Amino acid sequence: MKAFKGFVIKEFYHIFRDYRTMLILFGIPIAQVILFGYIITTEINEAGVAVLDNSKDAVTREIQNQMLASGFFKITAQLSSETEIESIFRKGIAKEVIVFGANFEENLRKGEGSDLQIVADASDANVANLLVSYTTAIVQNYNRQQMADMQIPMQIEPRVRMYYNPELKGVYFFVPGIMSVILMLISAMMTSVSIAREKEMGNMEILLVSPLRPIQIIIGKLMPYFLLSFVNAVSVISLGWLVFDVPVNGSIVLLLAESMLFITLALSLGLLISSVAASQQVAMFISMLGLMLPTILLSGFIYPTENMPLWLELISYAMPPKYYIIIAKDIMLKGVGLRYLWPETLVLLGMTLFFLIVASKKFKIRLS
Repeated sequence: MKAFKGFVIKEFYHIFRDYRTMLILFGIPIAQVILFGYIITTEINEAGVAVLDNSKDAVTREIQNQMLASGFFKITAQLSSETEIESIFRKGIAKEVIVFGANFEENLRKGEGSDLQIVADASDANVANLLVSYTTAIVQNYNRQQMADMQIPMQIEPRVRMYYNPELKGVYFFVPGIMSVILMLISAMMTSVSIAREKEMGNMEILLVSPLRPIQIIIGKLMPYFLLSFVNAVSVISLGWLVFDVPVNGSIVLLLAESMLFITLALSLGLLISSVAASQQVAMFISMLGLMLPTILLSGFIYPTENMPLWLELISYAMPPKYYIIIAKDIMLKGVGLRYLWPETLVLLGMTLFFLIVASKKFKIRLS
């Protein structure tokens, strides 16, 4: 029994001395609880809303003040005509527009009815539903206040209009997100594991004595994954269109070009991971924690990043899939071109160049 006790104590010592085991046992569960606790929420915080106020009276100002006081909304733009609504949505300045008709307060007091319209960007159906529900609740609360004071006998009944996705199909938003996950997994994770396997088995040393240059070895290893990822991107777009009726309202050439840029970025990340990973297991571990989970949780694929705490929202800006999802969604659903997407494209291009340069240098050092 004493020998068994000593053996158990020895195992504890082995575990406590290995920081990687301690990280898996305690660090990952704590991190997951914190992340999921903050990310998985149905609340809306300071969502961007534009206002088209054709009346500018006391009632319209009071409704806007109540929206701001709720903490759920922030007014990001004041519009002058309905022709600006689609442009606001395409630029991503606001996700909802509140339209007050002319003579709003006067018509309300006369009992002639109010003209209040809620226009939402339904490219993300879940967020659009939440925004409309929150706005309607605030308007209904204002109704109850006025009815209690007997100031305005007529209730305000908002009319709802959904842009880009009138039927609120969730698949319209999930297809661009699934594309980002697939391209990241195929391009980055599989690349890092494949190259790590070659180094682990000693095949890289065989390649070094061949007539091929290091850059040729790198390109040769990455090229199959680039082509396979591109085929996957085309397959997802085609399936979304043929099976789920997801439209491609913008340029298909631009969408494929942006996909190739994102694939190149993911390949450079996979190359960087393989340069620091000593084995396939380490490469898989880094890829799972560093690529797969952030792609799903912090890219806006499932949960809006605007609802997250500030520190998580700042981290999300470093996630390449966040920008690709915006690009794919806007091209497919909103039909926008490079005129509206150049900021996200420049971010992806800058990240691609940075990771490609760093990864290539580190990989060449490991080869030499």
